[in-house]
Amino acid sequence: MSLTSGLHSPRTPLRRFLDRELSAGPRPLRESFRAQHPTANLLLPGPGVGTEAGNVGTAIDQRLRLAFTTAAPVDLATEAGIDLTGGIGRGTGLRMRAVGNELAARLAETVHRLDLDNRALSMDRAHDEEEDLVRMLLAGAWYQVMARNQYGFTYTPLYLTAMENPAGFTLDRLLQLPNQDMVDDVVHQLYLATTGPLEALRARTQAQDCTGGPTFPGANITADADLVVDGLLLDFKSTKHPFARGLSQQTANQLLGYLLLDTADRYRIDTLGLYLTRSGVLASWTVEEYLDLLGTCRRNLAVLRTVVAELLAGCQADAIPWNQEEEDLAHELLERLAPVIAAGHCPVCAQPLPDSAGHPRVYCSRWCTVRAATIRRRQSPAAWRPAATVPRPQKEVVDPPEDGVVVSLTPRFRR
Repeated sequence: MSLTSGLHSPRTPLRRFLDRELSAGPRPLRESFRAQHPTANLLLPGPGVGTEAGNVGTAIDQRLRLAFTTAAPVDLATEAGIDLTGGIGRGTGLRMRAVGNELAARLAETVHRLDLDNRALSMDRAHDEEEDLVRMLLAGAWYQVMARNQYGFTYTPLYLTAMENPAGFTLDRLLQLPNQDMVDDVVHQLYLATTGPLEALRARTQAQDCTGGPTFPGANITADADLVVDGLLLDFKSTKHPFARGLSQQTANQLLGYLLLDTADRYRIDTLGLYLTRSGVLASWTVEEYLDLLGTCRRNLAVLRTVVAELLAGCQADAIPWNQEEEDLAHELLERLAPVIAAGHCPVCAQPLPDSAGHPRVYCSRWCTVRAATIRRRQSPAAWRPAATVPRPQKEVVDPPEDGVVVSLTPRFRR
């Protein structure tokens, strides 16, 4: 199961659960975010970035992680993608994997040689060194696509170039593929970070207190955040539309999901944050403030973590139910996990109902009345109808390595 796919549609059991638990919806948190994002100045990508914006975002995320800690110079998704390319065809796939292994070795050597997480040095290095490093990170981002979406990988410059001329596909050829606009975009976002709150955060922390790409191996779902810095769980976003998408409901739920999946309190998260790489803004909230803004007042954090674990163990929580049997299972599980609201309390936010001289109040406020309708609609989706002709794809999962990465070789269809 994947946290990202589980949050994508309001019809998945995971989203239905969170929609029911978050009595305030995303609006108060979004307003708080906008109050912390005072600037309208944005770094916009050059015309050569185009459809590669997602891979540019992956590259800047990894570069910023490495500024805090170099414990994992090659991230797990890149390693998994490199390994998986060996299964493509015969000679071509093996060639892509061999070049990927060369890339990983050179990237690790470069990261350690540049001493990127040394707090005695600034976050950035010489311009030519940064450009060389960014080319490696962009190439690594293409390998990550293989780990996340095999079908999407076939459209990457890496795949197309290797298939066109397998014998001529070398590491040097791979590093020539990112166009200059892509390289410049990543470097400029890094330079912006060196003059703002991210550099200040780096300066007051130590590398041993940071975890890049934290995972949650005890959870029955795959999820990898960007960075944990001494109790601050930080997610990087390179969106060009920070007000419209910087803190969407998807993003708000994603941060909450990471918090809930840390059931063993491994990372001792006490603050949640969002860093906008194109505006240089760092917005953050204490865990208590974040939960209050979302309206998670039915249960405390410890209970929420326990209930989410039960949900993930009880059904395919990241997928829309495929048939009536799956829908019934999800519905029954969600009903069983519903919180018990005492009499005299609002069924939406669980707060005591105000006294009323007339008819007894059902909800404590006009907002909860409106929110109740939204929750009812999302908890009772339209009657299930079978897909017309598309068979449900079966997940093929490779044996996970010791680090716990599980990779689906078959992309999930969006329904």
